[in-house]
Amino acid sequence: MAIKHNQQIPNNHFHKDWQRHVRVHFDQPGRKQRRRQARLTKASAVAPRPVDKLRPVVRCPTLKYNRRLRAGRGFTLMELKEAGIPRKLAPTIGISVDPRRQNLSTESLSTNVERLKAYKARLILFPRKSGQHKKLDSSKEDLEGAKDAVRHVGAVLPIDSGVGVKHGVSEVKRSDMPEGTEDGAYRTLRLKRSEARLVGVREKRAKQKAEEAEAKKGK
Repeated sequence: MAIKHNQQIPNNHFHKDWQRHVRVHFDQPGRKQRRRQARLTKASAVAPRPVDKLRPVVRCPTLKYNRRLRAGRGFTLMELKEAGIPRKLAPTIGISVDPRRQNLSTESLSTNVERLKAYKARLILFPRKSGQHKKLDSSKEDLEGAKDAVRHVGAVLPIDSGVGVKHGVSEVKRSDMPEGTEDGAYRTLRLKRSEARLVGVREKRAKQKAEEAEAKKGK
């Protein structure tokens, strides 16, 4: 209720029956076990495929955090095209796709294309039906060598390991950043702008002083 003019200040009682609105989280240990069981169920259902999908390398947004690298939502259609992977095949072989994301620099494009190629070189595709090999399936020699292979657990090609990340593209640490100026960047820029703005006024003032000094000498 809004207060207008000289009316009485409302004193509504909204704390009645507050016990009905209290939420407790006594089920946290049970939820922890439930989440773990769900992860194990999913891992056994998708075996021998890895649980996690391959994610691209992107930089964090805003000027404050763009020195950091992180895993993105999915690869762009341009990156898949450059790596030679059909866009409809990518989700079926553990590659996440984000059609809305765009490549705004050749650096991100080349980095993620190299990441896709590194993943493609390590990938072993089993045929859907035994004995029926298709064009994109791995060769029989690779399949025989993969019988004793252990399924990958965790993130696929982690960004911290540097696998599939172009050389020179890395996270910039605070120790690697240049040191600030003695007076501070803000004060330095303000002085530079002031000097550029007042250069004509100061030249005129110096010229007048020089003329006055010559006039005094003439006297």
